[in-house]
Amino acid sequence: MAENEVNEWRRVATLAEFSDSDMYQVHIDNHFIALFKVDGNYYATDDVCTHAYANLCFGYLEGDIIECPLHQGTFNVCTGKALSAPVIEDLRTYPVKVEGDDILIAYSPPEPVPPKA
Repeated sequence: MAENEVNEWRRVATLAEFSDSDMYQVHIDNHFIALFKVDGNYYATDDVCTHAYANLCFGYLEGDIIECPLHQGTFNVCTGKALSAPVIEDLRTYPVKVEGDDILIAYSPPEPVPPKA
C-alpha cells in the first residue's frame, strides 16, 4: 500500500437494496463504484469502463460477467479481469464485507493519472 493511501471500510448499501437487482451503483468521494451480487456473494469494481467512459451498472450482467453498454467489452466482476475486446485494461476491485444488513467496501482513492505529454 502506498504511504498516502487510505484503506477505509465504508458502508455503501444495504442487503435490501439488492432485492430487485444484482447491480448497484454507489458514489464515494465523486468516484463511481459498481456493486455486484453473484451467487450470493458481493463484489465491487470501478463502475467506469477502462476502454471508454460508460457506467458498467447500465450494462448486462450474466453470471459473473458484466458487459459494457457502450462497446460490449466484458469483465469478470469477481476479479476485475478484462475478458474481451475492445477492453484490455482490468478494472480496479475493492474488498467487500457484510456486517448485519450493511454492505461495506474497503475504499482507497485511485492513484492520480499523470498528465499526457
